[in-house]
Amino acid sequence: MTSARRTIHTANADIAVADTGGTGTPVLLIHGNSNGKDVFREQLEAPELRNLRLIAMDLPGHGDSSDAVDPAAYSIAGYADAAFAVLEGLGVAEAVVMGWSLGGHIGIEMLSRRLGVRGLMIVGTPPTATGILGLMRGFHVSLGLLLATRARLAPVEMRRFAAICFGDAADERVMQMIARTDVRARPALFWSMMKGMSADQRSTVEQAPEPIAVVNGDNEPFARLDYLEGIQYGNLWRGRCHVLGGAGHAPFLQTPAAFNELLGAFVADVAARPQAAPTTIGQCFA
Repeated sequence: MTSARRTIHTANADIAVADTGGTGTPVLLIHGNSNGKDVFREQLEAPELRNLRLIAMDLPGHGDSSDAVDPAAYSIAGYADAAFAVLEGLGVAEAVVMGWSLGGHIGIEMLSRRLGVRGLMIVGTPPTATGILGLMRGFHVSLGLLLATRARLAPVEMRRFAAICFGDAADERVMQMIARTDVRARPALFWSMMKGMSADQRSTVEQAPEPIAVVNGDNEPFARLDYLEGIQYGNLWRGRCHVLGGAGHAPFLQTPAAFNELLGAFVADVAARPQAAPTTIGQCFA
């Protein structure tokens, strides 16, 4: 598939977007910390997903997007505002969201607002309760997590972070995305999460009526898989968490065929559900 490149102008940043277009179900792909939309190339270019409208965005301060005017935008709530602004700018009233790592937390924040999200797939994302103890229960404390909070990374640290996130799939493109990230972004995100996210993410997924798919690699380095299994989701897709063998933190890039099969099936199931009354994404900014 080919995707058109667009820029959505928002109050805090100019957001770069890749959009495959068409009349299929819109699927918003949200990347992780210090990465960009290019990590979803195996989805954007996949013939088996050509029936979907895939929309991949660069978060403010990442990829081809501009840095944020206000560093407060480098928070889960601020990033969710940017994601809603992208959908509104593209004229998309409702979408399925696939969020990876940080992108999954953004997707949960979007879901908590009860506007525009028909279904959510989270990858490498533990929905945690508020507070430091909630975060510690969901995450492995590791070098990778520490690097994800640092303003500036030396080249050796960037290579280490890339290897933790992508394993053998780490390449020069990944290194460029890490190096490009606004130096304000990682510390601002860390401190915003320490102060508490605007929504209790565990409660959100336990109470949400929308379908939630949980997909991880069997070698996931950040999220605790046992923690994810122990959550009482309000509407867990197919009644279980999905674990892909031979993958780590980025199964969409490490095992794309298996991942794309799950993504396509999830979106098809969500699209087959009765559609709720129309919502206005612009209400998020009222």
